[in-house]
Amino acid sequence: MNPTTLSFPLYRRPGGVVFLDDDRDYLEMLAEVMPPDWYVRLFLRPVACIEFLQQEPPLWEADAWAQQEIVNRWRQGASLIPQILQYWREDGTARFALTQVCVVDYSMPAMSGLRVLSALTGWSGSRILLTGRADEQLAVSAFNRGLINQFIPKQSAEIRLRLTDAIQSLRQFPHARHQPTWRATLTREQHALLCDPAIAQALEHLTRRQGWIEHVVIGSPFGVLALDQKGGVSWLQLEPAENLPELAEMAASQGWDAPTVQDIRAGKRLLDLELQLALGTRQQAQPRQAFAMAGESARLYAALFAVNETFSPGFMRSHERFIATCGERRLQD
Repeated sequence: MNPTTLSFPLYRRPGGVVFLDDDRDYLEMLAEVMPPDWYVRLFLRPVACIEFLQQEPPLWEADAWAQQEIVNRWRQGASLIPQILQYWREDGTARFALTQVCVVDYSMPAMSGLRVLSALTGWSGSRILLTGRADEQLAVSAFNRGLINQFIPKQSAEIRLRLTDAIQSLRQFPHARHQPTWRATLTREQHALLCDPAIAQALEHLTRRQGWIEHVVIGSPFGVLALDQKGGVSWLQLEPAENLPELAEMAASQGWDAPTVQDIRAGKRLLDLELQLALGTRQQAQPRQAFAMAGESARLYAALFAVNETFSPGFMRSHERFIATCGERRLQD
């Protein structure tokens, strides 16, 4: 089962993919067929690949600490949403360059693929081993020992499709450092809703439909702050059914008419009051059409709100621009 179907990831973003193979033609083929919105680095020499990836652990640590600091300040009273927006603006696109998946050929004359992966101490990304027919038993043993996440025989039919699917699955897997950081902002009840298979699947489908490439789930207020390819920000407000009466009362206190208040009480519309308070705007909260995500034991309502572009990272800090300016796929000799 795809790990993302077990619960909805609390934090996800795109990252780089590294390929190491001593076959120049094979690397050039991979450069051509991998999805164009992936950040791909190509290495012919094991030592160069190891040196490149061994530079990343301090960068991963600094990024993880930046996220942890957001939660620490929240515990002291700071709002989460403006901090996350500031993190995206200040980071620019640096986080997109960090490698999530490394794909290594097992059979190389200078150093075997397993030796390369064993040398990557401290690097916490996912690992795929490409094998020949004679290498498969070694790969099975390495997988069973947890040295690799997957192995794929190079002679497989539809190797491009198999490899792309395997990499994409691992790119979607939440990073172990990020999950507990953002879990701390959720109540037990909120986390249980996200772990409901029906709700998790509905959120995954919504993420794909909206074209979100990065998101953070927070519990205060409860919802998903998300980025698209062009640096635009959306807020998916989440409201458990038991919270609707309170939200309806807030709408009434702000002078909304009786039909609007009744729609909120019935889960037909939601009000972005907490979003506007977090952003510090003087705009009146607005109701938006809501939809239900029915889980096995509870009902969750959601509504989509666009965050004003003045708060967003914008196109110059977007993933689309990062790929356009940094995404050239050159072989590293």
